[in-house]
Amino acid sequence: MTEVVLSGIWKSFDDVEVIKGVDLTIRSGEFVVFVGPSGCGKSTLLRLIAGLEDLTAGEVEIGGEVVTDVAPSKRGIAMVFQSYALYPHMNVFENMSFGMRLAKVGKQETKQRVQEAAEILQLTPLLDRFPKQLSGGQRQRVAIGRAIVRDPKVFLFDEPLSNLDAALRVATRIQIAKLHQSMSHTTMIYVTHDQVEAMTLADRIIVLNAGVIEQVGTPIDLYDHPTNLFVARFIGSPAMNLMPCSIDSAAPEATVTPVEGNPIIIDIPIAEEAVGSKGTLGIRPEDFEIGDEITAIVSGNVDIVEVLGEFTMVYVECGLVEPILAKLDGNVPINTGDRVHLTAPVAKLHLFDSNGQAFRRKYRTEAVA
Repeated sequence: MTEVVLSGIWKSFDDVEVIKGVDLTIRSGEFVVFVGPSGCGKSTLLRLIAGLEDLTAGEVEIGGEVVTDVAPSKRGIAMVFQSYALYPHMNVFENMSFGMRLAKVGKQETKQRVQEAAEILQLTPLLDRFPKQLSGGQRQRVAIGRAIVRDPKVFLFDEPLSNLDAALRVATRIQIAKLHQSMSHTTMIYVTHDQVEAMTLADRIIVLNAGVIEQVGTPIDLYDHPTNLFVARFIGSPAMNLMPCSIDSAAPEATVTPVEGNPIIIDIPIAEEAVGSKGTLGIRPEDFEIGDEITAIVSGNVDIVEVLGEFTMVYVECGLVEPILAKLDGNVPINTGDRVHLTAPVAKLHLFDSNGQAFRRKYRTEAVA
């Protein structure tokens, strides 16, 4: 079991600060996912843990040992990259065992470790094949198997599914989830820009933005309780709808009014100084319901309808910069041009202050006519 501790991590390339004072503890045996938009620093942070980049400031600790100045090969880590990087002239067995042969591990132990890894990744029937005879997903599993046989303390994955098509991404993602179950003693750190991968794989998600950590938590905690507007928009697919609102009253019950809808009573008081200020109301597309004019949070004309079988995506123009997106039942009788009134359970709403920080509260399902 291996804990990874990052203390005061900074990384600059010339005058550009890429990582800005990151402090993070990754627990032993945990599957942690770094997620964020392109350029947020997630891959750089992974490379700093691996020792492939030098720190500008800070300290990296793996398994209770400070490894800031330790060579990557001696950190007890194994890394899987986007590129499979398999030797085309070697079969699967030879590719998986190559590192062990270089380390002069005995033939019997090498064979045993490769067979065990192949069993975990369902590669046993493919051990005699060459990379050109494999699908993209199979090649990526060979690359993962090559890392497994090293029996690392920490697994590092740098967007390993980004080169695969949609079907292979799902299949290989399931294999990685099974790998985590079978190697629960091994700490795993996974980088992706795909928040669906993050939500389905992670014990905890670290949301990065411009080199800083915006929020750390379980997938469901980030989904239900985003700490700010950045996390609210990034976590969830489709993204959360955001609309301006006014904060009209505080204790004993606060009232907010979205710019295109009716007032909403909130059952936890807001600080008196927030009254009269502007905020942002957030509603996830899947939380919308068809209502009426009196209870509507937002009303507008349907611009686009996407019927997808299980559900229907409805885009509603209501005078905001972007249309409101509602994810409704698959058989909802709505057509382009219809006037609709959308409501949602108040407990499902999210409220952010003028600085984009979330009000941490619960809501009651009541609207003001």
